[in-house]
Amino acid sequence: KGGKRFINRLLGKKTTVKQVEGINDIAEACRRMAEDKTGALIVIAHDTPLDDIISTGDRIDAAIHRRLIMNLFFKNSPLHDGAMIISGGRIVAARCTLPITEKTDIPANFGMRHKAAIGITEESDADVIVVSEETGNIAFVKGGVVTKIQNINELKLLLGESLG
Repeated sequence: KGGKRFINRLLGKKTTVKQVEGINDIAEACRRMAEDKTGALIVIAHDTPLDDIISTGDRIDAAIHRRLIMNLFFKNSPLHDGAMIISGGRIVAARCTLPITEKTDIPANFGMRHKAAIGITEESDADVIVVSEETGNIAFVKGGVVTKIQNINELKLLLGESLG
């Protein structure tokens, strides 16, 4: 209950219980994957259709759940490579291939996940969460701009804006 009030205060609007659960599950999965240095790429679709991207992976139709997210990105999972796509409050696909940015002024410590996250946010209105396998850092990418996440509440706030 407190988490819902916290997010409502942050967003200044009513958030459904399902949205709050989704925000908490994604944030918690990212926190745990960051601790284990499990790489992840989570795309949150908005208005731009991502059918071309979804068709590069494996279709899934599942509720957002932290254990499922962690399982999909687990190193030995057949679906761990590539991106997970969330659309309409559900996990719709995994193992998807994203376009790589054409930018050349990207920090040297950014790997392929970051370049793919920047690429899809340049070509669509999607937002992306990246968990670095190398550093365990979490980043939120919107409109080609990478924001390093300092703490889990910052991620929840950005997710609330993205999923709200």
